[in-house]
Amino acid sequence: MKPLLLAMPGAEALAAAFSRHLDCEAGALTLHRFPDGESCPQILPEPRGRAVLLVAALDHPDDKLLALYLAASVARELGARRIVLVLPYLPYMRQDAVFQPGQGITARHFARLLSSCCDALVTVDPHLHRILSLDEVYSVASEVVPAAPSIAAWIRDKVANPVIVGPDGESEQWAAQVAALVGCPYTVLSKVRRGDREVAVSQPPSQLLTGRTPVLVDDIVSTARTMVAAAGQLQQVGASAPVCIAVHALFAGDAYAVLQGAGVAQVVSCNTVPHASNGIDLTPALAAAALRMLAAAPSA
Repeated sequence: MKPLLLAMPGAEALAAAFSRHLDCEAGALTLHRFPDGESCPQILPEPRGRAVLLVAALDHPDDKLLALYLAASVARELGARRIVLVLPYLPYMRQDAVFQPGQGITARHFARLLSSCCDALVTVDPHLHRILSLDEVYSVASEVVPAAPSIAAWIRDKVANPVIVGPDGESEQWAAQVAALVGCPYTVLSKVRRGDREVAVSQPPSQLLTGRTPVLVDDIVSTARTMVAAAGQLQQVGASAPVCIAVHALFAGDAYAVLQGAGVAQVVSCNTVPHASNGIDLTPALAAAALRMLAAAPSA
C-alpha cells in the first residue's frame, strides 16, 4: 500500500514537490477550528495500516507545534503503522544549555514531545552545537539531510571566483564543508553578541578576498544582524558586495529588507522554510531521506 502524504498548513508546496519524487498518495489534512480557538485535525483517507509522511514548515513553531502534534497523534489513532515527520527546519535547538538562572534546556523538552508522536523524522542541518547529534535528545530514528552539497552546486553555477565567509564561529562547520565541495578558500569571522539584535564581528583577512566574490554562508538567518555586520566588515576591507546564503530563512520582522539594504549583491536560501529568497532546492535530497525512513518500516 502506498504511503500517505500529508501537508500541514504552510507546507503544501513542499509536499506537492515531494509527490514528484515519491510513489505516494496525497491525502487531505484539514484543521477544523472551533470558535474558542481549539483545532481538530481530520485525515482522509484514513491511514489504517499505512505509512504516513507528515510534512511541516516549523518556522514560528509556537504557532504550529500543537497542530502538528495533534495531526500526528490522530494519524496514530486512526491506525497508521508508521509516522515519519518531514521537518526541513527543526526549531528549538538553540537552547541546548542553561544560560541564565531559572532557565531549562528546552531543546530536550521539545525533542521529547516530537518523539512521542512519530516513529522517525527527517530534517536539514539542525543547529547542533553543544548537542552533537539528534540521537542525544530524540528517541526516534532520524536522518539529517546536509545542505552543503546543494549550496556548493549553486555557488559553482552562479558565483565566479568565490571565497566562503562564515559570519561567526558556529557557522564554521557549514563554511568549511561548502568551501571543500566548491574547491575554494574560506574564512570564519568572530562575533560578539550584545543582544538579540545587536552584534559585532571581526574583520576578514583582506588578502584572501582579492579578486574573489565573498559568499556569506550561515545555517539560520533570523534577525540578520550577524549577516549585516559581516557584510559591513567586508565593505570596510574593500571586498566586493557579498552573496548571502542561508540554510534556514527565518527572517524575523524587517530582517530580510535590512539585509537587502546592507550593500549585498544577492540573498538566497534553501527551501526549508517558504520564503521569497528560496533558490536552492533540497526537495530531492529530502525525498530520498524520507524514502529511507519509510523503508525502515515493517511491511504492511
